[in-house]
Amino acid sequence: MKNTGKKHALAAKERDELLGVLQARFEKNMNRHMGLDWAKVLARLEASPEKLWSLREMEDTGGEPDVVDHDPKTGETIFFDCSPETPKGRVSLCYDRAGLDSRKEHKPKDTAMDMAMAMGIELLTEEQYLQLQRLGEFDTKTSSWVKTPADFRKPGGALYCERRYGRIFVGHNGAQSYYNSRGFRGVLRV
Repeated sequence: MKNTGKKHALAAKERDELLGVLQARFEKNMNRHMGLDWAKVLARLEASPEKLWSLREMEDTGGEPDVVDHDPKTGETIFFDCSPETPKGRVSLCYDRAGLDSRKEHKPKDTAMDMAMAMGIELLTEEQYLQLQRLGEFDTKTSSWVKTPADFRKPGGALYCERRYGRIFVGHNGAQSYYNSRGFRGVLRV
């Protein structure tokens, strides 16, 4: 999954399978994207094979990506990870490389920021996380790192979000921390 700088593309069979999964999820969860048409989403996806590769990475790591918005200024379709809990293939990660490098022992395999970059996606911001939570109940047993503002990150902290007791919480940990119940959710603009 390391990003080698090359453009990624799926084989025809993989592309068709992924498009089938995405269409079925789109049609099953219309409340997430009221007023959006699958044919328009499909046209954007077919014009962006590298974005399809990123969506496949999101899917393969347990993210269950789905359309959540459309940017009228750019025409972009916006996908978020919509799995009920933080994606299972993206847990036990420090927030970023500086956090990982600061650990003396028991280092995890990767960081949320590095993994997202390798997948061609970005971490949800706090605002995007709140937008996601308006579409359903997510992270009731897990938590997800969110993109942390530089002024907060500089002294060593990183933000995460979760839903507990019917409320959304924003918390902080040292960026070097990691937990088997914390991963990250991504956003992809197509």
